[in-house]
Amino acid sequence: MKRHFYLNVILLIVVWLGPACSPRLISPPDPTAMPTAASSSRIEDQASLIETLHASGSEVELGDPVVQAFFSVTGQILKVNDMDVQVFEYESAEAMEADAAQVAPDGGSIGTNMVMWVEPPHFFKSGRVLVLYVGEDQGVIDLLRDALGEQFAGR
Repeated sequence: MKRHFYLNVILLIVVWLGPACSPRLISPPDPTAMPTAASSSRIEDQASLIETLHASGSEVELGDPVVQAFFSVTGQILKVNDMDVQVFEYESAEAMEADAAQVAPDGGSIGTNMVMWVEPPHFFKSGRVLVLYVGEDQGVIDLLRDALGEQFAGR
């Protein structure tokens, strides 16, 4: 009798603790509910742009400062996979938007300045940064588009 009592107690413990110790199936996350890179990491400044480009596997080096007469701030050259990308960081998104609003849709003029580009210009913006890439390297254009969204002006 005593033996049956202990067996019943052990059986009760196994039944009670069994589910807690057994492996559980975990369903994979719903891919439609997962945030995309563009929506989860919005570029706000030069530092977050560099971080995002590095995360994509790109080589990024700081270059020289750059001055463009048509922008109200001094920019910074970033060497992205050995190509020059000009990054202009503003105090506020509103200040950046004020300069961006001066850029013609094709990038041929900015405010009252007519610009003769040596290669096609590509203008991007996000947060407090305005980015200008003058060139035809599709890899760099794709990197900037992935990080910043579609270009707002250029060819």
